[in-house]
Amino acid sequence: MPNYIVKCRDGASEDDIKAVKSQVEDQGGKVTHDYSLIKGFAVEFPDDLVSTFSGHPHVEYVEADGEATTQ
Repeated sequence: MPNYIVKCRDGASEDDIKAVKSQVEDQGGKVTHDYSLIKGFAVEFPDDLVSTFSGHPHVEYVEADGEATTQ
């Protein structure tokens, strides 16, 4: 399954974030990492279901995970 970063809105509570994670798992995804610098987490998620979260009230964005480099 492809990897994605789910960034929750700044105003999302811990309970809101837990609810998003639960929805990810209910739809066949797997949370693989929690971030501490942003309100977000990494997931493995089927491509055909990732758009489900684009309109979620507690999700700011979902993007494909990739390698980050510095200049």
